[in-house]
Amino acid sequence: MKTRFRSGFCVFVVLACAILCLSISADAQSRRPKNVQVAVRAKWSGTPLLLEAGELLSKEWKNLFWDFIEVWLRVEKKDVDSHSAKDCVKKISKYGSSLLSEPLASLFEFSLTLRSASPRLVLYRQLAEESLSSYPLADDTDSTDANEGEINEMTTTKKSDPFLVGMNPKSPGGKCCWADTGGALFFDVAELQQWLQSLTKLSGDTFQQPELYDFDHIHFDSSIAGPVVILYGALGTECFREFHVTLVNAAKEGKVKYVVRPVLPSGCEAEVGQCGAVGIRDSLNLGGYGVELALKNMEYKAMDDSAIKKGLTLEDPRTEDLSQEVRGFIFSKILERKPELTSEIMAFRDYLLSATVSDTLDVWELKDLGHQTAQRIVHASDPLQSMQEINQNFPSVVSSLSRMKLNDSIKDEIVANQRMIPAGKSLMAVNRALINIEEIDLYMLIDLVHQELSLADQFSKLKIPRDIITSLLSTLTPPESDMFRVDFHSDYVHYLNNLEEDAMYRRWRTNINEILMPVFPGQLRYIRKNLYHAVYVLDPATTCGLESLDMIKSFYENSFPVRLGVILYSTKLIKKIEMSGGELLSSAFEDDSQIGDKSTLIIQLFIYIKENHGTQTAFEFLSNINRLRMESAEQSDDALEMHHIEGAFVDTLLSKVKSPPQDILLKLEKEQTFKELSQESSMFVFKLGLAKLQCSLLMNGLVFDSTEEALVNAMNDELSRIQEQVYFGHINSHTDILDKFLSESGVSRYNPQIIGDGKVKPRFVSLASSVLDGESLLNDVNYLHSPGTIDDLKPVTHLLAVDVTSKKGMKLLHEGIRYLIEGSKVGRVGVLFTASENSDLISLLFVKTFEIAASSFSHKKKVLDFLDQLCSFYEVNYIPHSSTRAESTQAFIDKVYELAETHELSSKAYKVSLPESSDEKLTTYSNKVQKFLHRLGIESGANVVITNGRVTYLTDEGTFMSHDLHLLETVEFKYRIKHIVDFIAEISWQEQDPDKITSEFVSDTIMFVSSSMAMRDRSSESARFEILNAEYSAVVINNENSSVHIDAVIDPLSPAGQKLSSLLRVLAKYVQPSMRIVLNPMSSLVDLPLKNYYRYVVPTMDDFSGTDYTVNGPKAFFANMPLSKTLTMNLDVPEPWLVEPVIAVHDLDNILLENLGDTKTLQAVFELEALVLTGHCSEKDHEPPRGLQLILGIKSTPHLVDTIVMANLGYWQMKVSPGVWYLQLAPGRSSELYVLNEDGNGSQNKSLSKRITINDLRGKVVHLEVIKKKGKEHEKLLVSADDDNHSKGKTRGQGSWNANLLKWASGFIGGGEQTEKQNTLVGKGGRHGKTINIFSIASGHLYERFLKIMILSVLKNTRRPVKFWFIKNYLSPQFKDVIPHMAQEYGFEYELITYKWPTWLHKQKEKQRIIWAYKILFLDVIFPLSLEKVIFVDADQVVRADMGELYDMDIKGRPYAYTPFCDNNKDMDGYRFWRQGFWKEHLRGKPYHISALYVVDLVKFRETAAGDNLRVFYETLSKDPNSLANLDQDLPNYAQHTVPIFSLPQQWLWCESWCGNATKFKAKTIDLCNNPMTKEPKLKGARRIVSEWTDLDSEARHITAKILGDDEADNPEPVPSPNQSPTTRSASQSEGSVEEDPESKAEL
Repeated sequence: MKTRFRSGFCVFVVLACAILCLSISADAQSRRPKNVQVAVRAKWSGTPLLLEAGELLSKEWKNLFWDFIEVWLRVEKKDVDSHSAKDCVKKISKYGSSLLSEPLASLFEFSLTLRSASPRLVLYRQLAEESLSSYPLADDTDSTDANEGEINEMTTTKKSDPFLVGMNPKSPGGKCCWADTGGALFFDVAELQQWLQSLTKLSGDTFQQPELYDFDHIHFDSSIAGPVVILYGALGTECFREFHVTLVNAAKEGKVKYVVRPVLPSGCEAEVGQCGAVGIRDSLNLGGYGVELALKNMEYKAMDDSAIKKGLTLEDPRTEDLSQEVRGFIFSKILERKPELTSEIMAFRDYLLSATVSDTLDVWELKDLGHQTAQRIVHASDPLQSMQEINQNFPSVVSSLSRMKLNDSIKDEIVANQRMIPAGKSLMAVNRALINIEEIDLYMLIDLVHQELSLADQFSKLKIPRDIITSLLSTLTPPESDMFRVDFHSDYVHYLNNLEEDAMYRRWRTNINEILMPVFPGQLRYIRKNLYHAVYVLDPATTCGLESLDMIKSFYENSFPVRLGVILYSTKLIKKIEMSGGELLSSAFEDDSQIGDKSTLIIQLFIYIKENHGTQTAFEFLSNINRLRMESAEQSDDALEMHHIEGAFVDTLLSKVKSPPQDILLKLEKEQTFKELSQESSMFVFKLGLAKLQCSLLMNGLVFDSTEEALVNAMNDELSRIQEQVYFGHINSHTDILDKFLSESGVSRYNPQIIGDGKVKPRFVSLASSVLDGESLLNDVNYLHSPGTIDDLKPVTHLLAVDVTSKKGMKLLHEGIRYLIEGSKVGRVGVLFTASENSDLISLLFVKTFEIAASSFSHKKKVLDFLDQLCSFYEVNYIPHSSTRAESTQAFIDKVYELAETHELSSKAYKVSLPESSDEKLTTYSNKVQKFLHRLGIESGANVVITNGRVTYLTDEGTFMSHDLHLLETVEFKYRIKHIVDFIAEISWQEQDPDKITSEFVSDTIMFVSSSMAMRDRSSESARFEILNAEYSAVVINNENSSVHIDAVIDPLSPAGQKLSSLLRVLAKYVQPSMRIVLNPMSSLVDLPLKNYYRYVVPTMDDFSGTDYTVNGPKAFFANMPLSKTLTMNLDVPEPWLVEPVIAVHDLDNILLENLGDTKTLQAVFELEALVLTGHCSEKDHEPPRGLQLILGIKSTPHLVDTIVMANLGYWQMKVSPGVWYLQLAPGRSSELYVLNEDGNGSQNKSLSKRITINDLRGKVVHLEVIKKKGKEHEKLLVSADDDNHSKGKTRGQGSWNANLLKWASGFIGGGEQTEKQNTLVGKGGRHGKTINIFSIASGHLYERFLKIMILSVLKNTRRPVKFWFIKNYLSPQFKDVIPHMAQEYGFEYELITYKWPTWLHKQKEKQRIIWAYKILFLDVIFPLSLEKVIFVDADQVVRADMGELYDMDIKGRPYAYTPFCDNNKDMDGYRFWRQGFWKEHLRGKPYHISALYVVDLVKFRETAAGDNLRVFYETLSKDPNSLANLDQDLPNYAQHTVPIFSLPQQWLWCESWCGNATKFKAKTIDLCNNPMTKEPKLKGARRIVSEWTDLDSEARHITAKILGDDEADNPEPVPSPNQSPTTRSASQSEGSVEEDPESKAEL
């Protein structure tokens, strides 16, 4: 029966096809479905896949790079059956995967097709180019004539575009490999071998070593101290094999440090064999982005009637996917049954496709659409594929979805879930860590998943059971607080006031909930509660300390709602404490008063007065000291003298005591009690670690500068935290806030290296990887423990890398021993000794003695005391080196025997080992340690602490104490280790030998696991996905063997759902994770949720040809798109990408496929023009340094791009490409006032630049901290030209704040494409005078046509030079082809600029609104800093006056000038919304201006932070969908009370809709505003309103046709009359594209 039904159904389909074929008219052939295909290619030329494979493997494990080379060298000649690109990729993948375990191997294969390692090879090309250019070759000039032109052309292009990257270096003299030693280049192995043999004869470093980077491949057998040899070449070439074998042998012999940088120079493609060259001959097509074809809103019909230039069609060989369902039919199955009716069946399918597109549905059909979609997905055989097909082809499937019968259980479950999560909200987590849905892309997701799989692989090699691995990976590290509070509770804090008890505050309210009440900005809340404890830590004898005391007094007298206190210390005393090793030795301080320690005396007197006369009097004494100092400072310098202190004491007590104060003073100077108290106060500050900061403020324990600004900022930060806790009930009126905060995140000591402020992230290294690499060093370490704890589990391991020949190293070792003597229950210490080159036998004897004690006597009670005394003896007698050391070897050995006996250790072990020791043993051991540290990226000779993988360097400034090791232990255990210990403790270790399972083994495992886990870069936020029901409305895929689990909540009918469905399918295919995807569609829709088609481009093995060696690369393919709907194309690229169209014959803004004619597929190719480097710049305890100028470049050209820092989050961005870049402060005011603060500890000797490596497609976010130079702390960065005394008598551009930039600012924030410069004084046609700068934006062919007319109208009305600035993002390839020739023809300059939308700024979704935003939001940063003024002119404007007049107009110090709307066309009164309601009230009599023409004084604009203010207004307003309807116009008008507008005379902008014809004769510019009454098409209006428009249009079209080589240059096409209906024109005349007008709303 079933068979009969099926055959009957087929007959029905065939009949339907036949009837349909008869009914379809002859012209239907031209309505065959059309396709759209999009590709994005890299700007750099292709890179070899073989070399990419090596880079991918090295990311996995550094040694795999070398393993892969050895494997490939063995097999490359064996397999000769690779006849195509696909065969080669499979071969490369096979041998690469053989070095990995699953599923890492599967992910490796996918990453290879994704080409994610290509940027790394581009970076090596840059370095290779630099290497060759360092040593110009003699035979460089002997190039053939044929190549000469090519090279010259390349050089010219390179100069004009600094971002033309990835230019492959030309093979030098036909050689494909060379070795760079820093002093010479060797192109021949024989020469290199000679050099290697002569190495022994060379004494020391006779030449500059080449610079090495973190990403470099250093051979694992290399000598650490040997000379560096870098091999540039490609695996697969014969020369590489020869050089490699030679250098590996040299490395094994300890002669050199061998480094490979993989490069295949151009001209060497034939040398690498077919597989080695795969990928290099083709352009590099990228994947990992989305393409949208949106159905376009057609409210204003603006059509371009120009004919389309026929271009290259690039038809795609791809066939359509017939397995996709179309209106219930699966045509692949029908064709299988009836192949003889293929043409009729396909015609039927085409008809159905053309009839299925819906962009509207009735309200009742929309009601349950979300639930119906969820049901279709959940019931599908492949739910992920179903979700992808639905949301990526939604307009074509929506009608069939809306007719589906809904199951109530699905609807009920969705509604129940939406009580816990908002409808339509999307979330996603990998192993419980949330990822940002807005920013996620394929590259980021693969990196995230890769790190999870890599960790799972490491843990399984450590024999950890799978269930524990899963638990470990799903554990969220507690968010590491960037708010560590220093616990300063002690008797050494002297409070001036107490808000809760003092009578002066009794009228204040006591209810803590008052803190939640709204107040005016900047207004303080006066609550009788000690919310803020501001404790100043200061030396009362310093200027800084005394000024801070004055400030405290001022706050107190003005009833500031803060509890104020001080902790006093003596700087002199602290220096002595440091010198004595952190101890308060009484002998050092007996003579304080005589050596004049004023600080200690002041503290002594302060304590005396406080105890006898009260706190107020004591603070009065401190104020009197400063008063006397300031009074005498007028006569001499302002240094504090002893008589100031004595005078202040007398003045303070004179009225309060009976006996003379002088007598009391004399007694006190001899009194020991107060002296001891003052010394203890200094000791307390030393232990807190705050003395290094000189003057500091503790705000509830948080550390800040002691300035007034810092106090106010600290209060504001703390306020939000307290408000949150009060709101959630964690703080009430009875809570002691200080106790609560300090108990939650209090630490005993401040060390910025350990508890930074979140800006300087700690550095971690993986200790597990070194052990799994076969490195045995860590297994040989003998650990020391606190007395009596040797058998306890020690989760915290401090490895001390100590240079035994340096004082600093011995100090570290000493502190490590003291740390254990002081007692630690959870910590142990291991020591890795290194020795400098001048080590000798005594150093070895010391190391040997230490090792024997650690290995044989670590269980003995007194072993730590023995080592402590041994260190002291060695430090005092043998460091620094002395000539008598050699003679005293026996004395050292005798001392060891003596100390051993004294501490009850057997001296027998020492008597056996010590006399046999030799220097060589120490050198061998030291080299082994240095190699181990080098692999971890720690430079040799460094004294460092490695705490469970966290690296802490010992800086020259300050001292590292045993207290710091306790601090490290506390912080690391609490935030990174504690939760790991809980899991490791559960393991039964059944696979291990029971005898091995000691506390040391478990401690080692915890150390390895926690160090690897710390390397993870992921969010610490999670969500409780498990509370959502997942029985009916969720997709659940279980895989118990997977170590990756995906939790997601997705609205399938949302833009996020379109992208996520593709990403989840990639993971399902290559990683096979377990997944739980809860569907969360909007419940009651009133409009279609998606009005677009979407494709996410994912590479596959099919991108590689199976017939030859070409690589096609991935593309977005839209099959069977609607013919009569106007579509607009948008790209959804990863956040750091800047892309632009480079091949597009048709208007991508207005795609009307029915006009394609015979072409079946519309092609568009975009290019990744650059990556965006973004960052945030901060200044400690200050607002971000607004207006700070940064420049970026490479070694040879330090200034390629520049930008300024915004006030908004200190944000900045610049364009970069893969390579090594250097960021620095711009010459001039920025570098005069500031220095980069790289290490975060505030020292002044700073590097001038910050090195930034771009080696992937994910861009970089750089956190930059700057500090003001000494003596410049109070100077302002932005000095207004009006305020700058130096500017008097100077012209603008010489005295203003960025004047110095005018000489050299040649880079630009987005720039990149410049014309060859015309002479600005005398241009073509005799143009002379100051250049007029004009800025405009256009999108779509129609507006580009208007733009050309605008350009011509400007040029015809001025004799001055003109430079146009166009926003590059939206220009078509044709326009970019035409504009250079047009510039040459008419004698103007132009520049293309761009700016990537910042991630933190609220995004616009509609393309049109994004374009409007670009007109106003980034004016301060989109232009080069050297540009002083610019005029914006709308593309559809015609200029009738000399724009120089407007350019030179004085706009009275305002940042910009606009023309107010006309009001003399009374017919439009009903549309003048600014005269009523909100706008009338808000404007308060100010005019509402039109945004079609405005002048920007960029100097004033930047000075007054106008851009920052506009972005703040925008961020606040734009989140409301009903505000900023006309974004580019509403925003400046709304903000004009803060960012004032100069109103231009009315004649500067005339438009018919608003102005009426009476004033047209005065018009200096005419704008083609839309008329909301008539909605007249733009072209028709242009010809009717502007008399010269037709001539200008003809001229523009003629020059365009001439440039593009069209026939129109010879036979200009007659221009249609204004009355001709655009809809009646012939297909040959126009594409029929329809453009939504950029001002459809902006100029109502």
